[in-house]
Amino acid sequence: MAANKMQLSGVVAVVPVPFGPDEEIDKPAPRRLIAFASNIGLSAICLPAYGGEFYKLSDEERLSVVEVAVDEAAGRTLVIAQSNHGSAKVAASLARKNIAAGADLISLAIPRQFVVSDDSLQRYLSTVFDSVEVPCLLQDFNPGGPTVGVDFLVNLKSRCSNLNYVKLEEPLMAGKVAAIREALHDEVGILEGWGGLYLMELMDVGICGLMPGLGMADLLNRIYQWRRAGRTADALALFRRLLPHIVYSLQNIELFLYCEKRLLQARGLLPNALCRTPAYAVSSYEERYVEGLNSAVLQAIDDVSGDEIASTA
Repeated sequence: MAANKMQLSGVVAVVPVPFGPDEEIDKPAPRRLIAFASNIGLSAICLPAYGGEFYKLSDEERLSVVEVAVDEAAGRTLVIAQSNHGSAKVAASLARKNIAAGADLISLAIPRQFVVSDDSLQRYLSTVFDSVEVPCLLQDFNPGGPTVGVDFLVNLKSRCSNLNYVKLEEPLMAGKVAAIREALHDEVGILEGWGGLYLMELMDVGICGLMPGLGMADLLNRIYQWRRAGRTADALALFRRLLPHIVYSLQNIELFLYCEKRLLQARGLLPNALCRTPAYAVSSYEERYVEGLNSAVLQAIDDVSGDEIASTA
């Protein structure tokens, strides 16, 4: 599919990787998650990302979950293959293998383990993006540290024409989003990350969508579509009901993984909430609190189930 024919809009869900008690991938479980994502009309899914514990998977496992996603999605939703690695050479190899497996786009998170120059990061990213002939998405996740700026993205776009999307996850970035859109003439779509926390603020400055977890993707997609349709009060009311869950889970990435899987379990989409070791050790107090948060989300699902809105994704 040509890059200019591929459009991401609304929710692009990050799909978790399910595990059994032996910490091996639960092979049937990902298919249920992909089927759910396809059935609720999302424009795309992404895996294996931070929300899919990619950093705990072998290269073979990373490729295998992409293969399963492509097979199960069967063209109903686009599959974005996260191809993260600290080495540009290895990341490029992963990207090529993911495209050979049938992925529609490549996503790449900037390696932020150590401080390197912008020029070095540009070489890293262009090495990977130039290795494939599909649209690419750049993720910059660096809590508490610097993230890419307007000039960085302008330069990277001039080097890599297939840079079509960027996912940003920092707070208070409305001005930055507006500046990126203006400088790049909307040639690069901007997706909001961080669980959808900044969705309502950033829709005013023209993000094309958001990349949260799968657990409440249908609700967040509805909020996005309602806001676009002018139903701002309805969108804000539903968003307020989800905020306690979003804010609580994002205190810690490993806690987010647990909360996300526990919500999917509560929705009947996962058999358990197991994460690979090392994982967040959830206390009985936290477990009860998460159960309460999940109950509130389930109630919100019931309350809006009869109020459908056609997806424009």
